Amino acid sequence: MYNDDFLKNRLAERKEQNAFRTLRLPDNKIDFCSNDYLGIATNAQLSTSHNLVSAHGSAGSRLLAGNYELIEETEKQIALFHQADAALIFNSGYDANLGLLSCVPQKGDTIIYDFLCHASIRDGIRLSKAQSFAFLHNNLNDLERRLKLVSGNIFVVTESVFSMDGDFCPLEEMIQLCKQYNAHLIIDEAHATGVVGEKGEGLVQHLQLQNEVFARVHTFGKATGCHGAVVLGSNYLRNYLINFARSFIYSTALPPAAIKVIANSYVLFPTMKKEREHLQKLINYFQSANIAYPKLVSKTPIQVVIVSGNTEVKRVADLLQNHHLDVRPILYPTVPKGSERLRIVLHSFNSIEEVALLVRLLS
Repeated sequence: MYNDDFLKNRLAERKEQNAFRTLRLPDNKIDFCSNDYLGIATNAQLSTSHNLVSAHGSAGSRLLAGNYELIEETEKQIALFHQADAALIFNSGYDANLGLLSCVPQKGDTIIYDFLCHASIRDGIRLSKAQSFAFLHNNLNDLERRLKLVSGNIFVVTESVFSMDGDFCPLEEMIQLCKQYNAHLIIDEAHATGVVGEKGEGLVQHLQLQNEVFARVHTFGKATGCHGAVVLGSNYLRNYLINFARSFIYSTALPPAAIKVIANSYVLFPTMKKEREHLQKLINYFQSANIAYPKLVSKTPIQVVIVSGNTEVKRVADLLQNHHLDVRPILYPTVPKGSERLRIVLHSFNSIEEVALLVRLLS
């Protein structure tokens, strides 16, 4: 057996913090943890055509053998839906953020990002040659303070819906600041896609601000029920990413079967008005409920209950699991110490009775 004892120290440190992670199966529990907000994946509502050529592989990167008509047609379909000039599909949201943020900002430029931005955004920023600074979460005064001090091309990065807090960014005010300081806004719409807006178009488009944003990232692994992501922007941006985004250039393209599912989802989820209405009823019910722990204000499916300390939040999560509710604890160091939490995700397929049980157990 290979001697890799050098890994043990950090694993032991995690165990000492009571933060050691393991994989677990849902075991047919009531789902309050997945990002399948509309139940598209759970209910297997998407299918592919049996006539696809090379359905199980694309045979290369898009710049070599991996480009094909269906993927370009789907990009045009998505760009049209989101009222963007152009779209470029990536293999995942992580790849999209990594590629976009690592190659567009250059040496001498500045990236200013919300402190609670996703790890994929932070990792893309780390790979960039630009200088970077965080601003306090959704704090416009701190953002402006940063904007006054920086130079070069300025990129402001945020999320429309934050994955660990469930809140919206103050988008309209941020756009005004970006205009004032000639900054380019990049917004990750991962947790808004399919959920926010009349047709699930996302926050930017819901507010009709798509012409005020440099780039949007929509991911397909959440409400759209499939896999992959897209970067929306100008034709210049699309061509730039094709030439410089390493996570695009050096990745084998998604196969036609995967692209067909994405295309089908973009036909399906805009029509799911009843599901979005039911989801909003569940959100309102949970937000108005009295429970024994503080909860964050959220108008989105992501509902956060603060249970401080890794030991205590794991205990409460185990209680819910024992009552057949699949709720997972979010531990330090994923979130700051003292803000450990239950990240409860509501879905259109959850019933009022299921949410009522959840509320009773937390009361």
